[in-house]
Amino acid sequence: MNLNFASDNTGPVAPAIMDAILAANTGAAMPYGNDPWMPGVRDALRTLFDWPEAEVLLVATGTGANALALAGLVNPWDAVLCHRIAHIEEDECGAPEFFTGGAKLVLVDGADGRIDADALAAQIGRTGVSVHNVQKGALSLTNVTEAGTLYTLDQLRDLTTMARNGGFATHLDGARFANACAALACSAADMVRGFDMVSFGGTKNGCMAVEAIVIRDPARHREMELRRKRGAQLWSKHRYLSVQMMAYLADDLWLKNARASNAASARLATGLRDLGAMMEWEPQANMIFARLPRATHDRALNKADYYLMDEADDAAGGPLCRLVCDFTKTNAEVDALLTLFAG
Repeated sequence: MNLNFASDNTGPVAPAIMDAILAANTGAAMPYGNDPWMPGVRDALRTLFDWPEAEVLLVATGTGANALALAGLVNPWDAVLCHRIAHIEEDECGAPEFFTGGAKLVLVDGADGRIDADALAAQIGRTGVSVHNVQKGALSLTNVTEAGTLYTLDQLRDLTTMARNGGFATHLDGARFANACAALACSAADMVRGFDMVSFGGTKNGCMAVEAIVIRDPARHREMELRRKRGAQLWSKHRYLSVQMMAYLADDLWLKNARASNAASARLATGLRDLGAMMEWEPQANMIFARLPRATHDRALNKADYYLMDEADDAAGGPLCRLVCDFTKTNAEVDALLTLFAG
């Protein structure tokens, strides 16, 4: 049994999505987004988000989706406000700064991976006060956060309202958008209310390689098309992106997969607590950050794959590990990992 809990990126392609790719792999189809499937993708996402005039651009990577979306919202002299451990800060290799032409990521504090409202208000108040400062650009929020926690809908609404009233555009990094919707039992339309642009993730949740940039204001579409091309994210054989996204949205596969990964993570979290693991943050979706003794990791990492995030000694609870469940994780796999941990 391959016990891999390193990332939801390690999971396979969902069968329905692989079938859609194979079915599209015959004959000719127009390139660069002019394939016959793309209008259906656009219509489906407009309906899902309740954004009837939205435009949609498909790209192959989450970094591309986030960096291009932010580039379409800010100027090079602007600030992008994000949490201190946001993915765009810690894991994008400077891509947001590169694609925006130099916009500055300004880090905002907050417990449990969530931006604190008071900290955001303070930062908004001191941004763009003179020509010597970076100017008001965009707020970027992530749900599920990089700590595996969630913003409630009310928290999202409060922060985006504060940002918009303060002269900032709003962006949602939705790499795990589906997991957030499943955990909150909310609609996609509820999740995106208050945002100008959304990176709607597919790759972590059963797609082979596709992310959607969903643009609420169609007036931004032309510029975003040019940015996608200039950023080397416009696929020539675009049909293979379109059919992935179409199959992902069909019959709520995006939500069903997320519910499965969240359920596996909940089972794993319960088992870890029974073993005495210390949770760094309260697990709320499909990611767990837990501390276990060094000897436990020494034993388990011989037979399972996951990441250690630090090397804390046992007096502090032991090294911090990150465990992520994808949509294929079974009860048997979860229980086998817990058995390894138990020794």
